[in-house]
Amino acid sequence: MNVTGSFINITSENPARLGDFYRDTVGLQKQEEMGLYAFLFGGTTLAFDGHSETRGAAKEPSRVIFSMFVDDLAAEQKALEGKGVKFLRTAGKEEWGGVISTFADPDGNLLQLVEFKGA
Repeated sequence: MNVTGSFINITSENPARLGDFYRDTVGLQKQEEMGLYAFLFGGTTLAFDGHSETRGAAKEPSRVIFSMFVDDLAAEQKALEGKGVKFLRTAGKEEWGGVISTFADPDGNLLQLVEFKGA
């Protein structure tokens, strides 16, 4: 298979609330040509939409975790905390050398800030 692009679509009862969170709080850049709530997400598109079978918060929030590699985890976390984001895990050190801080979006989907300097 030759995948030439990707698009992640997260459905919600309230896609506008999620779109606003990812734009205004997380600070993702809009990708206008892909829809009202579509954002650039590290080489792919992350979008939010409604679906007739989506209700309430994420049932298993740890099933899919969105990871965002950043250069300065402490600075990014501080900026998000300044906008009211509560972290579930702060600067946890992984055996492979990464440092991870985890938070949830308004629907309970988990996101991680990951700082990895490599070997």
